[in-house]
Amino acid sequence: MDDLPLDTVLELIGTAVAVVALLVAVAAFLREFVFSGRKRLGYRVQMDTPVTGEIESRFPGVLTQLRPSADGASPDLQDVSVVLVRIENAGITRIDTEDYTAPTAQVGLHLHFPKRRVIGMAVNELSDPSSLADHLGRNSGIDVREENNGGQTGVIDLPKVPLGKSDHYKILAILERSDGTGTAPDPALRGGIKGGRIIETRAGTPRRLVVFTVVLVLVIVFLLVVVWRQPAPPPLECESGKLTVIGSSAFEPVLREAAGQYQKRCPGAEFTFAFEGTERGLDRLAEEGAKNPGLLAITDGEKGSGYPGLVYRPLALSLFTMVTHPGVGIRGLTVAQIQDLYRGKIGNWREVGGPDLPVVLVNRIPGSGSRNTLERRLLDGTQPDRPHVSCTALKGTTIGAFAHCEVQVTADMRKAVADIPGAIGYAEFSEAMEAGLPTIAIDGVGAGRDAAVRRTYPFWGVEYAYSNGELPGDSLAASFLHYLTDQTGKEVLRAPGNAPCADLPDPGRCLPVQ
Repeated sequence: MDDLPLDTVLELIGTAVAVVALLVAVAAFLREFVFSGRKRLGYRVQMDTPVTGEIESRFPGVLTQLRPSADGASPDLQDVSVVLVRIENAGITRIDTEDYTAPTAQVGLHLHFPKRRVIGMAVNELSDPSSLADHLGRNSGIDVREENNGGQTGVIDLPKVPLGKSDHYKILAILERSDGTGTAPDPALRGGIKGGRIIETRAGTPRRLVVFTVVLVLVIVFLLVVVWRQPAPPPLECESGKLTVIGSSAFEPVLREAAGQYQKRCPGAEFTFAFEGTERGLDRLAEEGAKNPGLLAITDGEKGSGYPGLVYRPLALSLFTMVTHPGVGIRGLTVAQIQDLYRGKIGNWREVGGPDLPVVLVNRIPGSGSRNTLERRLLDGTQPDRPHVSCTALKGTTIGAFAHCEVQVTADMRKAVADIPGAIGYAEFSEAMEAGLPTIAIDGVGAGRDAAVRRTYPFWGVEYAYSNGELPGDSLAASFLHYLTDQTGKEVLRAPGNAPCADLPDPGRCLPVQ
């Protein structure tokens, strides 16, 4: 040891410490996330408060009579309390409906309130309303009942709600004391999760997670400072170069966000965009793509037979919605009514329960992927041929009868529908929500990713990426597509309500119809 240089001794000691710390960190990780189960459904009682305040009340006794009958025969309510419980995915993987072990078709969990009964409840604060609301409605199986196992226990039956990472919802319950005195036992969530468990969570970071994080950080710092003294190479599968993304304006915000996220991990990548519509994108790719491998076209649907040299890659099931001018006031239409509107059979909104206002159809130009999706999903394939009318020209006129106009891209659609009284159009769902336009439920079903996946909501399409021929494996285009379909780019696609094709129960649904 005396013959070894001091730097070598310090490095050996540091390496030994790092190895021990790494083993501890790995053991903690395996214990926490593998052997204990990767799926964790957590619940947290965020409020359990008695309803008091009679001294200050101007009407003594009102708090004990929350539900009196008309003849005054209902018993007074005693020891009323309000409880708020947060149900959340506390693990590292998604929890699906089939992960619940309950034998019933709908109910997956039971929220117990020992020595209290439930006199009212509500579901609130959905982390993702577009995907969770469908699973917590009137017909979801959610219900209130009582059990008598040596004492009265109020129970709220909760449905099998699919929860992505960090998803949550809350249950607000009004309770009345049914047995005993003093402080009632804490609420408890009962049920089972395949490959995991139900845990009671606490606000803040668990101590074991803090310890695990500190140890892991120390290991990483040591490895960066002592072992790997050379600059780190770019992340795996990064490619540099230039890529131009063209085509569908409906999918523009998603692709811009995905490209920005890719650039953060791969600084050598450079993106440019030209979202002028599906048909223009395919035309440009067919004309220029053979000499420009850095060109990628995004479409709302299949390319058709007119571009034999183009190669497709499915990206995501994309959610669309009908939108109207705020003055229309209609919140739901049937498929048949939408067909009659676009065939010109309904010329005034009063014919479908709206105001006395002429209908103005706002359409994308022929060749638009969004228009093709509308015709395929809702209009039985076609709509009447009409002469082109500019929506910009129509805005300044007095509209006294049924009218129509056309726009080039999604941004123009949003503006035309917002500006023209009586207008109805269509757009990608996240674009409509961002614009604040009223959306239309179709056959009683609102736009939602889960509803589209289950095929109960009819207005959806498939987004494709097209290249001119096969892409070189080391190209930026190939790396970016791999990022979108197999890596964290899928989460960017999912965020606005889309469903990545790779995650669908039937991925073949995304294949073009031959």
